[in-house]
Amino acid sequence: MKITSFMHQGRHSYGIVEGNQIIDLDSMKAIIGNDVKEAIERNRLLELREIDLNGLPRIDIADVTFLPVISNPGKILCIGINYATHVRETGRDMPTYPMIFTRFADSQTAHMQPILRPAASHKLDFEGELAVVIGKTARHVDQADALDYVAGYSCYNDGSVRDWQKHTIQFVPGKNFPQTGSFGPWLVTSDEIKNPQDLELTTRLNGEVMQHTNTSDMIFEVRKLIEYCTTFTELAPGDVIVTGTTGGVGAFREPPVWMKPGDIVEVEISSIGILRNIIADEK
Repeated sequence: MKITSFMHQGRHSYGIVEGNQIIDLDSMKAIIGNDVKEAIERNRLLELREIDLNGLPRIDIADVTFLPVISNPGKILCIGINYATHVRETGRDMPTYPMIFTRFADSQTAHMQPILRPAASHKLDFEGELAVVIGKTARHVDQADALDYVAGYSCYNDGSVRDWQKHTIQFVPGKNFPQTGSFGPWLVTSDEIKNPQDLELTTRLNGEVMQHTNTSDMIFEVRKLIEYCTTFTELAPGDVIVTGTTGGVGAFREPPVWMKPGDIVEVEISSIGILRNIIADEK
């Protein structure tokens, strides 16, 4: 099941994607939750399979403005240097522990919405990644049980402002410019993706393949990331783990490739879909 967040005729809603339409769940909010995060908190997403949705309005996808899948996550934990191919292109040693930095919710944008090249820098890079959305409160989770805590998966473009990322050894400034991280187009519930380590991930810039990998190339698998993160913090429903990018990023190409206004960037993950954004300058 695909669940997306959107705006239509001035109101925020969410719904189930079927083909080129969205079943609008606005009238169900009192029962299942005001947004996707609350529906996850109430453990209502999978129950939607048992509800008769035939009477609910359907909206053409072309008529909505997409929102980030989870617009208000309590935590966004991003994993750096988590694919062997990316380690090799950076010249780093293989990590012993996951490299973790944070994104703020207001640094996110959505499918078909602009990713902004900031006024402070033109070194805006693409990073296609798998996003994991947490489904229930998780603390001290063993990796053997970790996938039981996943609500679903989505695509993420963890856009990086490279020079600001490298000001110090801490990545946070280069990862939190407004509208540089894109999240969408929807959440695919975990019952439809049994093995998150067997997904094809491709990033295209203006139609040209820049990154291509299988998630089996992750150094720390989704199970291990959940175990590690829940050792040092409690994860809540709707929290997001962005699991890292593969080789081929613009910064390590010769010459470097930076995204510029008018470019179209796509992150496609098998069994999920395509996250598409145009690049625009920050006003």
